[in-house]
Amino acid sequence: MNLSDVLGFWAVSVVFVIAPGSDWAYAITAGLRGRVALPAVGGMLAGHLAATLLVAAGVGALIAGAPGLLGGLTLVGGAYLLWLGFMTFTRPASPHVEDVAEASGARWLWKGFGVSGLNPKVLLLILALLPQFTSTSAPWPVWVQILLLGLVHLTTCAVVYLTVAMAAQRVLSARPAAARIVSRTSAAVMTGLGVALIVEQALV
Repeated sequence: MNLSDVLGFWAVSVVFVIAPGSDWAYAITAGLRGRVALPAVGGMLAGHLAATLLVAAGVGALIAGAPGLLGGLTLVGGAYLLWLGFMTFTRPASPHVEDVAEASGARWLWKGFGVSGLNPKVLLLILALLPQFTSTSAPWPVWVQILLLGLVHLTTCAVVYLTVAMAAQRVLSARPAAARIVSRTSAAVMTGLGVALIVEQALV
């Protein structure tokens, strides 16, 4: 693996990460809640890392080669986004207003893990595209190359998601009404993506 492979994968990674979706919606919602932004983003990064480790261990090839299993994961991801979107819509984020349950960092971490770990966009990037940027003739083993590329992707995710969360908090912290609108819009995005994933699998 040479530098051009790393840069090529990084370019693909950036396109995936900066495209708004359920991950952005979750980061915005967490940012509006204030101090849960870090564990929320940490949970999403953990989901990306888990997918990378699966690919490095060779499990990713088995999942990618089993359309039924991949479709099942997509359905679970769609249902999870539906639930998360519904919960966010019925309890929109308001700056400086949070209860004890919603303030739990562990809770937001696990939600973030589900958002990214069950995100078909993540599965597509990590399972299907990442291995294409490795080489069996390179001096490093393929699994080491996969881990390196995974770290490149994680770094990009961390920068973008934290920026989105902090921007949401800074811009909307003094605008409760606007914050609720943005929160409900994020919920609608998650719900819409969940419905789209389930319908897509039903039509396959």
